[in-house]
Amino acid sequence: MKEILQKLEEGKISIQEAEKQLKLMQIQEINNFAKLDTGRAARTGVPEAIFAEGKEDEDLVKIILKGSENGRLMVTRLEKNRFALIKSQLNTLKDNGFKIEYNQRAKILLVKNHEIEKECRVGIITAGTSDIPVAEEARITAEEVGCEVLTSYDVGVAGIHRLFVHINEIIEADVKALIVVAGMEGALPSVVAGLVDIPVIGVPTSVGYGVGEGGFTALFAMLQSCAPGIAVVNIDNGFGAGVFAAKIAKQNYKKE
Repeated sequence: MKEILQKLEEGKISIQEAEKQLKLMQIQEINNFAKLDTGRAARTGVPEAIFAEGKEDEDLVKIILKGSENGRLMVTRLEKNRFALIKSQLNTLKDNGFKIEYNQRAKILLVKNHEIEKECRVGIITAGTSDIPVAEEARITAEEVGCEVLTSYDVGVAGIHRLFVHINEIIEADVKALIVVAGMEGALPSVVAGLVDIPVIGVPTSVGYGVGEGGFTALFAMLQSCAPGIAVVNIDNGFGAGVFAAKIAKQNYKKE
C-alpha cells in the first residue's frame, strides 16, 4: 500500500490506477489454486483462516507461507498427522520470527509474528468432555479475533448442579457473549439462556448415537429452544461461534 501511495504522490500513476492497484492488492492469487483475502483482518476484524480439509499438503504449505506475509494466519481442521508431515516445511517462518503453534485438540495451526490486544471477554461452556474439541476451536478463534476467553468444561444437564457456580464466575467476569457447546440432546444452551442476560451462541456437536447421531438432534433442539436470546451455528462449527461471539463482545466493548 505504501509503495502504491508513494507512486501516486510522485505522479507516476493516476488516482484511478492507484485505486485499481489497491483493490487488486486485497486478493493475492497463488498459482491459480488459491486466492488469499489479504485485507480480511482490516476489513472484518477476523484474520485469514485456511480450511485444511480437501487441500493437498503441497498446496497447503504454499498457502501458509504466502498468507503469513500478513503477520497472522489460522489453519483450521488440520489433523495431527498432516501437521507432522508439513511441520518441517514451515521452519523458514520460524527463522523470520514467526511462532508456529499447533493445538491438537482444536486441530488449529496458528502462524503469527506478533501478539494482539485482548479487548473484551467471552465465555465458553461445554456440556461434556467430548464437546471440548469444538469448544477449543471456538476459544482459539475468539482469542485471534481479540477476546479473552473464560472456559468451563463438562458442566452439562446430566449433573446440572455443576453448572451454576461456573455461570456465576463467568457473569462476574463481565463477559459480553457466551458460547454453549453441547451434543446428545443439546439441552444446555436453553438452560443457560434462561439464567443469563447476555447473548448465548449455541453450538451443536456431532457427539451422540442413535437418534442423536451426527448432531442433528442437538441442532434441532437448539433451534426449537423456548428460551429467548439464543443464536445457533452449524454442527461442530466452533470457528463460526468464536467469530460471532467475539464480534458481539467487541461491539459491546466499544459502546462502553
